[in-house]
Amino acid sequence: MRKSSHAGEAGLRRAGSEGSLRHLYGNGGQRRGRRAGSWDRGDRSLGLPAGGKMEMKRLSVSLVVVLFLVLVLQILSAVDFDPYRILGISRTASQADIKKAYKKLAREWHPDKNKDPGAEDKFIQISKAYEILSNEEKRLNFDRYGDVGENQGYPHQQQSQHRPFHHFHESFYFDESFFHFPFNSDRRDSSDEKYLLHFSHYINEILPDSFRKPYLIKITSDWCFSCIHIEPVWKEVVQELEGLGVGIGVVHAGYERRLAHHLGAHSTPSILGLINGKITFFHNAVVRENLRQFVESLLPGNLVEKITDKNYVKFLSNWKKENKPHVLLFDHMPLVPLLYKLTAFAYRDYLSFGYVYVGLRGTEELSSQYNINVYTPTMMVFKEHVDKPADVIQARGMKKQLIDDFLSQNKFLMASRLTSQKLFQELCPAKKSHRQRKYCVVLITGEGDKYTVSYEAFLAFALANTKDTLRFVHIYSNYQPQFGHTLLTDDERFHGKSAVVILERRNNAGRVVYKALDEPWSGSEEDNFILLDLLDQLRTDPGILSSDTVLPDLNDELAPVFFLRWIYSAIDYISDTWDSLFHSNWREMMPLLSLIFSALFILFGTVIVQAFSDSSDERDSPPAKKDENPPKGEKNDTSFTKDNRIPKKGFVEVTELTDITYTSNLVRLRPGHMNVVLILSNPTKTPLLQKFALEVYTFTGSNCLHFSFLNLDKHREWLEYVLEFAQDAAPIPNQYDKHFLERDYTGYVLALNGHKKYFCLFKPRKSEEDGDAPGMPCDESDLGEVRGKSSSCSPGARLVKNKLNKLSLWMERLLEGSLQRFYIPLWPALD
Repeated sequence: MRKSSHAGEAGLRRAGSEGSLRHLYGNGGQRRGRRAGSWDRGDRSLGLPAGGKMEMKRLSVSLVVVLFLVLVLQILSAVDFDPYRILGISRTASQADIKKAYKKLAREWHPDKNKDPGAEDKFIQISKAYEILSNEEKRLNFDRYGDVGENQGYPHQQQSQHRPFHHFHESFYFDESFFHFPFNSDRRDSSDEKYLLHFSHYINEILPDSFRKPYLIKITSDWCFSCIHIEPVWKEVVQELEGLGVGIGVVHAGYERRLAHHLGAHSTPSILGLINGKITFFHNAVVRENLRQFVESLLPGNLVEKITDKNYVKFLSNWKKENKPHVLLFDHMPLVPLLYKLTAFAYRDYLSFGYVYVGLRGTEELSSQYNINVYTPTMMVFKEHVDKPADVIQARGMKKQLIDDFLSQNKFLMASRLTSQKLFQELCPAKKSHRQRKYCVVLITGEGDKYTVSYEAFLAFALANTKDTLRFVHIYSNYQPQFGHTLLTDDERFHGKSAVVILERRNNAGRVVYKALDEPWSGSEEDNFILLDLLDQLRTDPGILSSDTVLPDLNDELAPVFFLRWIYSAIDYISDTWDSLFHSNWREMMPLLSLIFSALFILFGTVIVQAFSDSSDERDSPPAKKDENPPKGEKNDTSFTKDNRIPKKGFVEVTELTDITYTSNLVRLRPGHMNVVLILSNPTKTPLLQKFALEVYTFTGSNCLHFSFLNLDKHREWLEYVLEFAQDAAPIPNQYDKHFLERDYTGYVLALNGHKKYFCLFKPRKSEEDGDAPGMPCDESDLGEVRGKSSSCSPGARLVKNKLNKLSLWMERLLEGSLQRFYIPLWPALD
């Protein structure tokens, strides 16, 4: 009976789909009749009574009506979408107006700045409108057909070339502006809404937070049938892992294409893990257990140590070496719970974690010593004393919030040792207000048995005087000598002895107010009374901290040496490369393979061609006469002769790129020709043109190169639009920089290929790196006509000229074809 009911439901779905297809296509009645008949035969094979068939027909008709109404509503919503109205511009607006309106609205409605509930939807509409209007082809398509998608007016073959994300159904053609059932982003599951990631949000918040907890990120898109298939499993896993402390993220590849490419996701659905800034892709079947194991595999393997009767004393005694409290979890589970591993990862900089499986033989002594209830999970924190825990918590169902509250109150030892500047700032925070004063009682001592008595007395005093406004710390003077010299002015009196200083940090620049005890600290009863009396006075009169100084930053005592850091980095890089070789798809591997084969081809091709050319030259050329000397100044290098780049004129012809010469010099430039354009301004015009002519003079013999200059004061908007296509996806451009109009682009050089619509970019070096030596003359070559007679030798002119010092080497790479190319969909208008 259950099998028959499932088959009946499948028949209903087929009937509903058939009804929707009848509404979409107007012809093909005979074909529809055959298809409908096939479903009727399927229904009769179920053996349903006549009443059941009539009920199924009524349901199918109702389903068709509902689907038709949904289609009508979606069509109306698509018609209502007007990118011009969303951006608040007219249909005749220029690209500059569109860009200006987009930046203004994006700043106003960005979800990170605008807390309005509808800000995210509004921001998505603004981004979609800008995506349409900033592309001339999409804009023309919308103006002609009123279609907000990319399908109208394009055949399927052309559309598939522009689609960067692939699904298993790409061999079919669907119009996304017409179908919007559960596949379109406008109707996507509301459970994913709160997990949606944007590029800036990912870079500024998610990436730094991945050093405290792992993230599980799903890449999805419109018309992704596989995404719908894994949705139930994804919801179940998210609900479980989020409660354990795993971060969740969803990236919509249609709206966040840049973020998807930055993550390396070229297909949907994709699931990846992020931890410590490192991305790992999930490659197994999407089931709950596999995803749970995947998250667990992201965590380092040495987070939690297995503790038994044999090693618990050694584990707890490491508090002095590691300068951390130690945490023990007693539980009857044979494997370490995932919640405990995630907690250990989050607090690994403050605490060391151990796990005791109480059901294992060899833990009886440990359980009886600390009176552990084997049926209830127990967590203990040990600080300076191994035989007695500093704090204990027991609960049958330990939740993440309970564990976080417990551990956050026990992150530090009772008298921690200052081993780094970061730890000093956390233990002794700077003063923010009179109500948030934090005083640090610092024991400046040494390492060894000689100072054990004074340290034990200081620790006992700290245990007896625990208060929220006091923090007790100690520091080794042999590891941090500058700290003691700054606070203890009379070094001779405290030489070889311990001293106590009470201080308060006033700012993060190192300024402190302090008072040191007059006599060295020996831990006697008299010393305890003096310190206690001083702390009581401090409670009523903070002015007793009369001394003022600036402390230097502390050395990081526990940081590994440079050689070890280098080895760790090399191991991580090798492991990442090894994983990418086995798990990367062909799209990710193609650039590397292309680079390798190109290098091999160039290497062997050059050797073979050189060998043949040398043999032919030796065979064909007559023997040279010994008494014939080459002309003075002639070089053996014949690269310019082979490349036909011998200058034919004694000057460089450089034309200005204006709206009159723009079409002929760029847009309609003949195939194979390039225009090398220098960016300058009115003040830098003369020195830059002189230096530009010197650098490119040896390349003027090529008929395929043209030289121009662009005035930045006139055409800054055009230049900034073109340079947007040269931005890398990984860095974060400061899109709303208040100094947007003050960027200095003088000295930039663009090699523009008008036919293939790409350009190569030369960025000038800093003048300090390539500056002229003092006393060096302005012009070092003897090209009189090229150099000109009006060159200035002022320091300002030299600094401007130095921007183009490496241009000749860049021109060599341009002719070799080894420069990076930045493609642009359409050349913008210069005006």
